Amino acid sequence: MNATMTQPLQPLLHDSVVVLTAPSQAWSTADGTVDGRGIHGFYHSDLRVLGGIGLTIDGALPEHIATGSPDAATAVFTSLARAIDDHTADPRVRIDRTRQVVAGSLAETITVRNALAEPVHPTIEVALRADFSPMQVVKAGLSGSEHPIAAIATSDGVTFTSGVVTATVVAPASEVAVDDVSATLTWSAEIPARSAATFSWRIEVDDPTAVVAGAEPSPDWASFTAATGDSRLAAWLQRAVADLQALRMSTTDRPEDVFLAAGAPWFFTLFGRDSIWAARMLLPLGTDIAASTLRVLASMQGTQTVNETAEQPGKIMHELRPAALTIPGEGVVLPPLYYGTVDATALWITLLHDAWKWGMPASEVEALLPHLEAALAWMRDYGDSDGDGFLEYVDTTGHGLANQGWKDSGDSIQWLDGTLADGPIALCEVQAYAYEAAVGGAELLEAFGREGADAWRAWAADLKERFAASFWIDDPAGAYPAIALDSAKRKVDTVTSNIGHLLGTGILTAEQSALVARRLAGPELNSGYGLRTMSSASGGYWPLSYHGGSVWAHDTAIVVSGLARDGHTAEAEALASGLLAAADGFDYRMPELHSGDAATDTATPIPYPAACRPQAWSAAAAVAVLGARLGLRADAQAGTLDVAPVPGVGTMAVSGLRFAGEPVAISVDDAGAVTRS
Repeated sequence: MNATMTQPLQPLLHDSVVVLTAPSQAWSTADGTVDGRGIHGFYHSDLRVLGGIGLTIDGALPEHIATGSPDAATAVFTSLARAIDDHTADPRVRIDRTRQVVAGSLAETITVRNALAEPVHPTIEVALRADFSPMQVVKAGLSGSEHPIAAIATSDGVTFTSGVVTATVVAPASEVAVDDVSATLTWSAEIPARSAATFSWRIEVDDPTAVVAGAEPSPDWASFTAATGDSRLAAWLQRAVADLQALRMSTTDRPEDVFLAAGAPWFFTLFGRDSIWAARMLLPLGTDIAASTLRVLASMQGTQTVNETAEQPGKIMHELRPAALTIPGEGVVLPPLYYGTVDATALWITLLHDAWKWGMPASEVEALLPHLEAALAWMRDYGDSDGDGFLEYVDTTGHGLANQGWKDSGDSIQWLDGTLADGPIALCEVQAYAYEAAVGGAELLEAFGREGADAWRAWAADLKERFAASFWIDDPAGAYPAIALDSAKRKVDTVTSNIGHLLGTGILTAEQSALVARRLAGPELNSGYGLRTMSSASGGYWPLSYHGGSVWAHDTAIVVSGLARDGHTAEAEALASGLLAAADGFDYRMPELHSGDAATDTATPIPYPAACRPQAWSAAAAVAVLGARLGLRADAQAGTLDVAPVPGVGTMAVSGLRFAGEPVAISVDDAGAVTRS
C-alpha cells in the first residue's frame, strides 16, 4: 500500500461538511470540493470510493458563498460564476450544487441560474478520482488502495473497480473522458436569458464484502415534535432525530434488525456499547430500535472462549468490521468481530430490562431470555477474571484495546499525578452497570417464571457491599469513588466523570449519591459546556485530551439522567444547561466530544478537531436531556408512565413519544402542570 504523506497525521474533521445515509457518507470542504486531503471523500462501508470530486465552470472554480443542509443526507453548495457574469455589482449567474447521499450512492444536481438579459454558454466539468482507500488507512493519515484500480468508460459514464468492489458513474448527456483512475464529465450548455439549466450525475457502489447495509427511516421518529420554552432544546432535538435517522443501519446477515451506527466517519458500523447506549436513551421514542439492537447483538453473543477475538460464552461483542482493523503506528490489530469490551454485556441486560419497562412486547422479551441468562452468567463466570468479586479487563493479545471501558484510549485510566494505572483494571462504572444488570435481570427472570432471581439479587447485594468497602477514597473536599482498582487492587485516585455513571443504578446509598452529585457540580468537573471527563485539578488533565479533560455529550447526558433518577434535580439541570449551551455553539449537531475549556473562558465551545459527527449517542443525548427534564419513569407492567417535570424548566409540548407501543403527547405549562394525551 503506497503512502501519500511522509509524516501522516489523523485527519481533522471540525471544519468539513458531511452528508450521509448509513452506510455511505461524503466529506468535503465548505464549497463541496472533495480534494482527497484528510477525510475528504465519498465512502461506502469502510472504503473511500472517491478521493476527488471537483467542479469548474469554464475552467474556473465557482466562488462559494453559502452551504445549506436541509437534512443529514443533503447539502446545497451555493456559489457564483463571475467569470461568465457581467461586470455589475449584483451577481447574476449562480450555481446551486445539491449533493445527496443514500445508502450505496451519491448523486449531484448542478443548477446554473442565469439572471442576465442574454444567454450564457458555460462549460461545466466535474472531475472524479477513484481512491478505494480503506477507512483505517485514511484515519492514519495515509491513502492507497489494497487492489489495483481500473476505470472503464461506458456509454453514459464510467465504471471504477478495485478488487471485487465496483462503482458505476452515470452522467446523462455528458461527455466522458477517462485517464488512469480519473474521469471528467463535461457538459457544454446554453442557458437562456433569465433561465436555468440542471446537470446531474450519480455514483452507485456494489461492495459484496460489506457487513453492514442501510435501513429505512423510522416513521415513528418522523412523527416526533417538541416545542419547549428553551428553544435550544427543541432545535437540538430536531437536528438530533434527523441525524439519527441517517445513522440507522443493519447487518447484511440480519437486514430486518436495525441498529444505530456509532458515528461518522470512523465508527460507521455496529458497536455494542455505543449502539446499546443510543437505543437506551431513545426509549421514549419507542422500543423498536432497542428490540432490534438487542436481537442483532444477541445473534453474535459469545459461545466459546477465543483469546484472539476476546470472545467468551455469554459476552456481547464490541465492534464489527468487514476485515481485520489495523491501526497503523499504534500496534492495534482487531479481528473483524471483536469482543474487547468489559461493559457491553451488562449494558445489554439493562437495555433489555428498560425496554421491557417501556413496553417492548412480552413475546420479544421472552425470546431473548436465554441470552439474558448467558449474559448474567458471563458477569459471574468470566467478567470477574480473578475471583475478587469485581468485573475487570486486560488485553491478553498484545494488539487489542488496552482499555475496554467506554474510555478506551490508552491513557484514559490515570492516577492523580498523571501516571497510568496497570491492569487488570476494574472500572467503577462497570461495577454499577453489573449491579443494575443483576437487579434488572432478576426482575425479568421472576416476571417470566424462570429460575435464578433470588441468586442474582444476592449477587448484586454482595457487589454493592464490596464496592462500598473497596472503591471509596477519603478526601477533605468529600469522599468520592475511585475511577478504578488497578492490578494490585489499589484505588486509582483521579476524579473523573466515570463516578457520575454510578448514579441511578442503585449501587450507591443516598448519602453516597449526594457526595457524588456535589462533586460533579463543582467547577473542576462542570465546564459550563458539559461534564469534563477528568477533573481540571488532575495531573493529566488537558481540555483537548480525548478522555482526559474533554467533554462528551453522551457522558454528560448519562450523568444528567442518573442525577435526575436520584433526585438531584439542581445538579442535573446545571449540567443539562451546559450541554444546551454547547449544542447552540455547534449548530445543534453535537460532535462526539468537544474541549473541556470553561464556558467562563470562551464565548463558544471549542471543538475537538478530530471528533466524529454526527455520533449516535451524542445525538441521542438530546432525548435523554428531554427525558430528565420531563422526569419520565416508565413501567409498562403496571401501565404507568410517570411525568414529573423539573421545576422551572418552562413550557413544553412534546408529541410522538411512545409508551407500550402507543403514541403519547405531553404538555407542561409555566406552573409545571402536566397534560397528557
